[in-house]
Amino acid sequence: MDTRTEKDSLGEMPVPTDAYYGAQTARAVANFPISGLRQRPAMLDALLHIKRAAAQTNLALDVLDSERSDAIVRAADEILGGALRDQFVVDVYQAGAGTSLHMNVNEVLANRANELLGRPTRGCYEPVHPNDHVNFGQSTNDVIPTAIRLAALMGTADLLPALDGLVSALRDQAAAFDDVIKSGRTHLQDAVPIRLGQEFGAYAANVAAHRDAVEATRDGLRRLGLGGSAVGTGLNTAVGYREQVAAELNRALGERVGVELVPADDYFEAMQSLRPAVALSGALRNLALDLGRIANDFRLLASGPTTGFAELILPAVQPGSSIMPGKVNPVMAEMLNMVCYAVIGHDATVAGCAGAGQMELNVMMPALAYHLTESLTILTNAVVAFTDKCVRGLDADRTRARRYAEGSLGLATALNTHIGYAKAAEVAKEALTTGLTLPEIVLAKGFLTEAELADVLKLRDMTEPGIPG
Repeated sequence: MDTRTEKDSLGEMPVPTDAYYGAQTARAVANFPISGLRQRPAMLDALLHIKRAAAQTNLALDVLDSERSDAIVRAADEILGGALRDQFVVDVYQAGAGTSLHMNVNEVLANRANELLGRPTRGCYEPVHPNDHVNFGQSTNDVIPTAIRLAALMGTADLLPALDGLVSALRDQAAAFDDVIKSGRTHLQDAVPIRLGQEFGAYAANVAAHRDAVEATRDGLRRLGLGGSAVGTGLNTAVGYREQVAAELNRALGERVGVELVPADDYFEAMQSLRPAVALSGALRNLALDLGRIANDFRLLASGPTTGFAELILPAVQPGSSIMPGKVNPVMAEMLNMVCYAVIGHDATVAGCAGAGQMELNVMMPALAYHLTESLTILTNAVVAFTDKCVRGLDADRTRARRYAEGSLGLATALNTHIGYAKAAEVAKEALTTGLTLPEIVLAKGFLTEAELADVLKLRDMTEPGIPG
């Protein structure tokens, strides 16, 4: 591989000749061959928007000339449009705080900006320097926390409509299944009747509540600490930079993220604490816990088709076995389960990283950024796929569900207020040991007349508030 030689503060470093990055990035690549993972695209986009907004702000405040500012903006726009994405090569697990990632962005932008200005030799950094111009008035310590917030806002802007779609689909199925009487199950044992539509209505209400909890975290995320510089004091930033750069970001990203971006209330707190990111990650974890539970219900309700519950009929989206002909598995629910487990694990990493901050800085931000944005990405994609390929195509075996309801020992509960708990328990035990139905035993023992029993065991009435009969 052909290389050029560049210098950083530690000395000379070979850099691939065709690379747009420079010595600091090359040193990080050599130092951190850890996972092969790179930051999610949303994090890179956030960093590029910050650099773009900073260049415009520094021009407006007369601390950066128009030639350099325009070149930096043009370079950022090109990369935001899809160019040079392969030049961001630093591993997720890297130097603390994200300095390596940050300099990777600064170096690529500087080299491309100089190229746009007619300088063909990469690494000369004239007239645009990665530190002096691309990074003017900025520090890794305020840029990376701001990028995390922006990336999280972009991710939630995608997740919220996906959750709205799932809620809508669940509500539609709640209405479609309102007539399906089935046995309730508690402790996985027979319980009183319930309607399948009621179960799905509860799923919809649950996801809607989680959706609102995710949205509520966006207020903290929209408050940006950009302009705090190294420790929050704003050293080396121009007067008015904080307000101006927030306004520039709001013009560029406000519509994309769906909230107004504003300066932080306290720049020191914005750099010391990753509280808004932790709040979002926790909301995603809580959502994952319930989505996993719902996926488990789908798998159980669809189990069979001849040896399980088989009350719910999932759409067949692919063959289920390489050896058993005709087998169809609940693959979309299984996929959602796996994603939920991953999100729970990502949240544990986010929490650990956030708690490791010290004094004016949290050095664990690169790992936190990756795991938070990965959760947002996979949850959004999984919810869309689960909604479209599973929930919207569901059907129910109404006959089987009603047969289970009619044979459930849970029906004995409805007898309590008519023959007393002790007699109802006696009937249930006898039904279990003899194979006779509850009505047969009640009538044989003379506890109720046939007319009285028919009035008590109206299944639909048993799924509504009140005492049947």
